[in-house]
Amino acid sequence: MERNKTQEHLKNLILAALFAAMVYVLTAFLKIPTHQGYIHIGDGMIYLAASLLPMPYAMAAGAIGAGLSDYLSGYAMWVLPTVIIKAVTVLAFSRKKDTVINVRNLIGIVPAIIICVGGYYLASGIMYGDFGAALADIPTNLIQGVASAVLFVCLGFALDRMKFKKKFLSVNTSGDKKTA
Repeated sequence: MERNKTQEHLKNLILAALFAAMVYVLTAFLKIPTHQGYIHIGDGMIYLAASLLPMPYAMAAGAIGAGLSDYLSGYAMWVLPTVIIKAVTVLAFSRKKDTVINVRNLIGIVPAIIICVGGYYLASGIMYGDFGAALADIPTNLIQGVASAVLFVCLGFALDRMKFKKKFLSVNTSGDKKTA
């Protein structure tokens, strides 16, 4: 029993690290510069991590990958808001279904985008002391959320088609571990 728990923790830790790396790459290297930052599709990997991993692991993957991207891309002042926003974004999704793409996770895209858009609006308003100017970032953050949602849905359907959760993750529909 203890060995299974250790193996499950190690598997989740490795998957979280892989997701953090994918979030970082899709955020830092596949981006479109904007007036205040950049648009990226790294959030799509955060949505996917949240649909596959237990919450603390998914939160860590999103926060670490996106935070590293900000820090190493010259946006160090955004690391703390990004870490918080990306960790909270995970809460919009559930891994407790047999498939990645399900009604719960499709609906979860909307609050995830709202969390990101609203979170960056608040952070920008606070950091620059001008909530009016912070409104200018909303359209680019919406584009980023929608583009990330498209990536999430495409990859999610592909993973569901190959029955990824059933074959590679030991999670049943209740979210409890299956016994080996």
